[in-house]
Amino acid sequence: MTKIMKNWWKALSVLILFSVIVGGLMGPTPRLPILNESIRNVYFHVPLWFSMIILLLTSAIYSGKYLRSGNPDHDRIAVEFTNTALVFGLLGCLTGSVWANFTWGEPWPNDPKLNSVAVGMLLYFAYSILRGSFDDEQRRARISAVYNIFAFAVFIPLIFVVPRLTDTLHPGQGGNPAFGQYDMDNQMRRIFYPAIIGFTLLGVWICELRIRMRRIQALLED
Repeated sequence: MTKIMKNWWKALSVLILFSVIVGGLMGPTPRLPILNESIRNVYFHVPLWFSMIILLLTSAIYSGKYLRSGNPDHDRIAVEFTNTALVFGLLGCLTGSVWANFTWGEPWPNDPKLNSVAVGMLLYFAYSILRGSFDDEQRRARISAVYNIFAFAVFIPLIFVVPRLTDTLHPGQGGNPAFGQYDMDNQMRRIFYPAIIGFTLLGVWICELRIRMRRIQALLED
């Protein structure tokens, strides 16, 4: 019983995501020109990005904790939250490309938002490469923690500030109205907001498993 109570959030994640998949693919949506049925992608593409940002923020926080404490477990947590966030980011790019292909005519148009996202993702891929370039564990953890905080500080302005400085195809950017202003009704919001929670909980669940594996690996190596 105690174990069930401890893992309630995992069951909640599964329940929410199941509801999102069923409601997202079969539920009613506004009938709009150009978007048509592709608007259903808002239940997947956008929540994946929100979840990715939450995971990256958590990773940056634990990198800061590592710099203060020197606790290697904080470094493990930071790494796995970043790795999971990158997977979510790639899935977000994939779902976004499918959506763009139907609405804008090509999978990756020359759009400031998309280009900023690409730069931000490359920053975090560089983080993974950086970690693999050091043999000394403490030096690797310390330098990568500093870089991780720097990457997050650059990533947020890249995807939220830079696109607003010019015209862009994305809703809510560069004078283009956001979804909530013209086409997301209450029925969609009942699926959209839980989707953010569900994907975030799934990301934390994946991180928990990966962190546990890293801890076991560290014990075996010692």
